[in-house]
Amino acid sequence: MAAVVVLAAGEGTRMKSATPKVLHTLCGRSLVGHVVAASRELDPEHLVVVVGHARDQVRAHLTEIDPAVRTAVQHEQNGTGHAVRMGLEELTADGAALDGTVVVVCGDTPLLTGETLRRLGETHAADGNAVTVLSAEVPDATGYGRIVRDGAGGAVTEIVEHKDASPAQRAIREINSGVFAFDARLLAEALGKVRTDNSQGEEYLTDVLGILREAGHRVGAAVAGDHREILGINNRVQLAQARRLLNERLLERAMLAGVTVVDPASTWVDVSVAFGADAVVHPGTQLLGATRVASGAEVGPHSRLTDTVVGEGAVASFTVAEGAEIGAGASVGPYAYLRPGTVLGAKAKAGTYVEMKNASIGAGTKVPHLSYVGDATIGEYTNIGAASVFVNYDGEAKHHTTVGSHCKTGSDNMFVAPVTIGDGAYTAAGSVITKDVPPGSLAVARGQQRNIEGWVARKRPGSAAAQAASSARQESEGER
Repeated sequence: MAAVVVLAAGEGTRMKSATPKVLHTLCGRSLVGHVVAASRELDPEHLVVVVGHARDQVRAHLTEIDPAVRTAVQHEQNGTGHAVRMGLEELTADGAALDGTVVVVCGDTPLLTGETLRRLGETHAADGNAVTVLSAEVPDATGYGRIVRDGAGGAVTEIVEHKDASPAQRAIREINSGVFAFDARLLAEALGKVRTDNSQGEEYLTDVLGILREAGHRVGAAVAGDHREILGINNRVQLAQARRLLNERLLERAMLAGVTVVDPASTWVDVSVAFGADAVVHPGTQLLGATRVASGAEVGPHSRLTDTVVGEGAVASFTVAEGAEIGAGASVGPYAYLRPGTVLGAKAKAGTYVEMKNASIGAGTKVPHLSYVGDATIGEYTNIGAASVFVNYDGEAKHHTTVGSHCKTGSDNMFVAPVTIGDGAYTAAGSVITKDVPPGSLAVARGQQRNIEGWVARKRPGSAAAQAASSARQESEGER
């Protein structure tokens, strides 16, 4: 494959967005990112993206996702033929000698697959075409350009726009996708002959087909296996439809590989998510970014995991996690929040209403409920009591807390960092720990309890509390 040219210069005004159309995302990747990824599967010698509107922003994005991509600038949007010409000139200006096949794709067709592009190239070569159109047979062709073939060899004789089509031509369901494979040398020659004497005053790439056919070259077509692959995105409705279709494709692939997705209709995944066999995804779950769900793990219901690793046999229910690592057999939730830098060891637990951030939790350690663990290291098989807070921020800087292995900390503890709790130590309920606790010690850091007898009767006379206390006292005295 000599080159792939991606057309991504348009503004996309129907998106009604400050974001360039090709940078809108679905399933964790931009529209143009999907097209570039599919194009890379062809292993082309050159891949050039033609940019125009918001070109600096689009260029920066392309550099981030694929630094080897070349860009060409279409300063004025003078048609698709002009855009392709800009792409080829960018390559030839650097001395690239294009010999072979050039594939032209649109930057707003995120459902297009590398497999379909490969079949296009194979058909192009096998049929000896000068140009091969990627076509599709659709249920309703209204508004699309029809592919008209000759009756004998199946060559394409013309592409007729809907408004210009005869009744017989309108009955044709094979349509033009706007994706083409060209002979590189013939494409360059034909682009120089494209005229602008049309209603838009633009250079149309489709005119190249007529030019090559008139010169005696064969024009063919390759039909896409799924017509939905060629869908372009022009507004937010179409973006949502494409997102749903791509999500269904990703989930189907996962299920066929041995993943249980309980309710695909309420489950959303990004293209970069990976699963092990026998993973289970419960309803209402979003798996985003570089999330990995290992074999036998269960995620959901109603969880959102971003760039998170879930180990074998782990369970994360009603959980929000970002940049976290959940060890094998660990348990998270319900209603837990794991923030970046959290690492749960094997069979550890982050329970109900627990938040963790930049925390390393050892194997078998439990933080069962109602606690915040931030900037901390906790050893193995330790239990953190309910309603504990790792006080990591002094108003200017974050500080670290270390809790050893086999510790038992009481409920309603405050660990004021920096502080260290030694291995095997205990802390009493209600303590505010501000000093290091030696291994094997019991730390008690709370005021002595003092009961003031008769306080309610004196301070709240006549109240319901006073009456209840009086009744209890009388009952107690009567029992003596």
